[in-house]
Amino acid sequence: MRKYFGTDGVRGRVGEFPMTPDFAMKLGWAAGKVLGAQGSGEVVIGKDTRASGYMLESALEAGFSAAGINIALVGPLPTPAIAYLATTFRSSAGVVISASHNPFYDNGIKLFAASGRKLTDAQEAEIESWLEQALTTGMTCVPSDRLGKVRRIADAGGRYVEYCKSHFPGQQNLDGLKIVIDSANGAAYRVGPTVYRELGAEVISLNDQPNGVNINQECGATHLKSLQAAVITHEADLGIAVDGDADRLMMVDHTGAVVDGDELLYMMVQVAREEGYTGGVVGTQMSNLGLELALAEMGVPFKRAKVGDRYVMEQLIETGWRIGGESSGHLLSLDHAATGDAIIASVRVLAALQQQGTTLHRAKQGMRKLPQTLVNVGYEAGQGSDPLDRPAIKEAVSRVEARLGDAGRVLLRKSGTEPLVRVMVEAKDAEQASRCAEEIAGALK
Repeated sequence: MRKYFGTDGVRGRVGEFPMTPDFAMKLGWAAGKVLGAQGSGEVVIGKDTRASGYMLESALEAGFSAAGINIALVGPLPTPAIAYLATTFRSSAGVVISASHNPFYDNGIKLFAASGRKLTDAQEAEIESWLEQALTTGMTCVPSDRLGKVRRIADAGGRYVEYCKSHFPGQQNLDGLKIVIDSANGAAYRVGPTVYRELGAEVISLNDQPNGVNINQECGATHLKSLQAAVITHEADLGIAVDGDADRLMMVDHTGAVVDGDELLYMMVQVAREEGYTGGVVGTQMSNLGLELALAEMGVPFKRAKVGDRYVMEQLIETGWRIGGESSGHLLSLDHAATGDAIIASVRVLAALQQQGTTLHRAKQGMRKLPQTLVNVGYEAGQGSDPLDRPAIKEAVSRVEARLGDAGRVLLRKSGTEPLVRVMVEAKDAEQASRCAEEIAGALK
């Protein structure tokens, strides 16, 4: 069992364990001990726009240097940019200082292997073993002539922009398209708008003035109201929203309607099929049944993984498929990026629209999302058996599933952070979904 690494690295409130300078330094040292033995002896460190990123960056530098690992600093750049740069620089690892879509007072540290992919559970467990040693008995330090050195890569942003543009068909451009992009005052505030402008679009840029504390503040992929309003006000063709570290994508069509990860994944599959892709798609337990049905009509196999992009990646590796994602906007296209990349995913969607000669609004009509109801039910933690194992709950679920047949779906999940059971029901119409969800919730209560 991992003690410090969650599904997306180490994360917490800044100034509280583990998001302290001391912990970050020792994590850098431990990661250096493990990853430095597997590669070139250099790590690439990037971050989002949180003020605390500078503090944690300096602490990580000290830890890696003490382990004899060189450091390449790239400044604020999207998480997937660091994964790409770690690969192109032949580094031992990539390190991202970010808490993704969380508020500014949180931060986190994510690690990528030399392949650009997230670390395996075994690698994280080995790092934690060294980390425990550092926390309990202290760090060692290599001799002075072997300390890691630091360099700054001035053109890292430009390299990533060109990389993103390379995934748009070379014979096409975005001339005549008006796009609004919301960068969430985060890591993509420079590179995001630049990609679309250099592809030929007219770009209106929102939330691109980070000040260290306004990242994700009522903006970005988790707060779409300002983007929806801007698309309508500017009479734009579409809107693009990323989160603070730009690994999550949501879009808005010209009417202001939200286009979520399931619908975007459907469009990405369409353009991939035009280019010869014959594999399947991995979603999650929360992926809308409408996506599964739409893919079935196309003859595309579909599998569900546990919630979390790392589990989607695991299924992709296991199946050999190349496309997957979550309704929340974490989208993977492994022929184009080693990890979830909001900007590259948006470029692939724009390529699909170009090839089909259609709009975002019309393109999403090919997939009919089923109405979904989500009800949270609290329970007494530590009070006897697992609430999902109770006979009354199983009976209620069986009744609802029999009633829905193949035209609906039931999912019960316990929250990983609080004593809640999340009851999700999809059905042909919203009224039926709500009625069935409340029936199961009633049994839980």
